[in-house]
Amino acid sequence: MEAYRGKDDPAAHSYNGKTKRTEVMFFEGGYLYVYFTYGMHYCANIVCGKANEGAAILIRAVEPLNYIEELSLNRFGKKEITDKGKIILTNGPAKFCKAFNITKNENGFDLTKETIFLIEGDKFRKTDIVQTTRIGITKAKELPWRFYIKNNPYISRK
Repeated sequence: MEAYRGKDDPAAHSYNGKTKRTEVMFFEGGYLYVYFTYGMHYCANIVCGKANEGAAILIRAVEPLNYIEELSLNRFGKKEITDKGKIILTNGPAKFCKAFNITKNENGFDLTKETIFLIEGDKFRKTDIVQTTRIGITKAKELPWRFYIKNNPYISRK
């Protein structure tokens, strides 16, 4: 996960204020903000601030636990998957969206409803969480707003 915080974060899409593209980022927390990048990929964020703050968390990677064949079919066009294929199935923001078939159609989804939703997962000790600088950006990349589970092989980049 990687945090982006509105008007005081030049790397955030919401930095310059609300636009048609970024309006979902200005919802209250609990919505999915999906954007298209590099003319070919979708990336998904969880809006996490108060209304009009423009704060969101980029989903950089997830560990696939269920429906592996369906995720593989979406991402690779085949159900069969190797152990290495499982590792790279969702270990990047665009890979995650491709595997879960998340597109602009899911932009603005309420994550407290039934279609796409969040559930409470395992609890981790603070010592299990790695905090580092953000990656894949040029502005405000020095901010330590990237978090992942220590020693988890499903992260986007070490």
